[in-house]
Amino acid sequence: MSAIPSVNLLSYVSQHATIIENYLGKLATFGEQPEGGLIRPVYSPPWLAAQQQLADWMAEAGLTTRTDAIGNLWGRLEGRESGRAIASGSHLDTVKGGGKYDGALGIIAALCAIRFLKETFGQPRLPLEVVAFCEEEGSRFSNTFLGSRAIIGNLTAEELTENLDVDGISIFQAAQGCGFAPDKLATAHREDLGGFIELHIEQGSLLDHQGLQIGAVRAITGLQHARVIFSGRADHAGTTPMDLRADALVAAAEAILQINHLARKLGHPAVATVGMLSVLPGARNIVPATVEFTIDFRHSDNTIRASMAAQIRQICNEAGQKQGVGVEIEKHVDRSAAQMSPQLVELIQESANQLEITNMVMVSGAGHDSQIMVEVVPTAMIFVPSRAGRSHSSAEFTPIEEIVPGVAVLAQALHTLAY
Repeated sequence: MSAIPSVNLLSYVSQHATIIENYLGKLATFGEQPEGGLIRPVYSPPWLAAQQQLADWMAEAGLTTRTDAIGNLWGRLEGRESGRAIASGSHLDTVKGGGKYDGALGIIAALCAIRFLKETFGQPRLPLEVVAFCEEEGSRFSNTFLGSRAIIGNLTAEELTENLDVDGISIFQAAQGCGFAPDKLATAHREDLGGFIELHIEQGSLLDHQGLQIGAVRAITGLQHARVIFSGRADHAGTTPMDLRADALVAAAEAILQINHLARKLGHPAVATVGMLSVLPGARNIVPATVEFTIDFRHSDNTIRASMAAQIRQICNEAGQKQGVGVEIEKHVDRSAAQMSPQLVELIQESANQLEITNMVMVSGAGHDSQIMVEVVPTAMIFVPSRAGRSHSSAEFTPIEEIVPGVAVLAQALHTLAY
């Protein structure tokens, strides 16, 4: 690793902040909707136009550009030595009605950090690369993390042909229609990366509430999605005594309250959300016979998350027994937490401290490409504040003065790794 840069990178990034702003503003025009927000699904015309604009900016910055078989865009600054490349970036696609920072900011931050390093220090010792992952959000296909999964080699050819969008177009067909080569998927696999850092808006409000400038992400939370079905008995609401009822909704309500209490008792970063609820037969004068609800619960510690799963199951079963109704729990998604590289987390903290940028170590409550990349590449994340925690919304906002410290920390860390 190199010594502290001779140029103060925070000052340099601050002086060139308009470049970051201009890039963000321009990229946000691709997929912009009249009612607000962006719609930029993978392989769509606005996605292609945005990718071409990024490729032009990369070339202007002196980077060699290419796209791989699945449609990831890479910009490379060659090193003086032929070692493993250090990469940074994020995803180009958006959710429907999303904002201009989620994903896009990480790509632009990486591009600007590498551009500023090149302008200030010249050619690095090791290669530096910017990556715009083709897809992360799952807004067109049910598969997610297409770009990063192809890079680490765990995206299969079968997934490309079997997964269809609402128009019946497969991932393979959509990628091929854009000029990529999904039949050569294996060539997208990278085994020559020595590190990866992703900058992203927090998508939560911890940094904003605490007035801190950046977060060093130590873990990305694990999650489980489940559906709970309470099966009781439909009875007349006027003639059925309270003590003779098998009310599915009362059981569900008790379970929902207890699940909420469990997450609150465990404290941060435990969260649990009941987001969908269905009541049948759904009439005002009939005791509810069947209630279904969904649970999304998360924790960055896999052991604690497993304990949460067991306690939630117990809560639901006890609520059902109390009301005399049956309980069925279906597990739909079970994703382990991803621990970031301790060395890179420490490097991000050190870089922030060197630049006198306030920081904290934190957990990401949302998923990111970094949780895929860390399976094979030393990986960490930098969070910048997200006003009021807004994300996946046209209200998503981070002012440039709160972006600059993150880009400076990213540049400082990349300098340490590559120069």
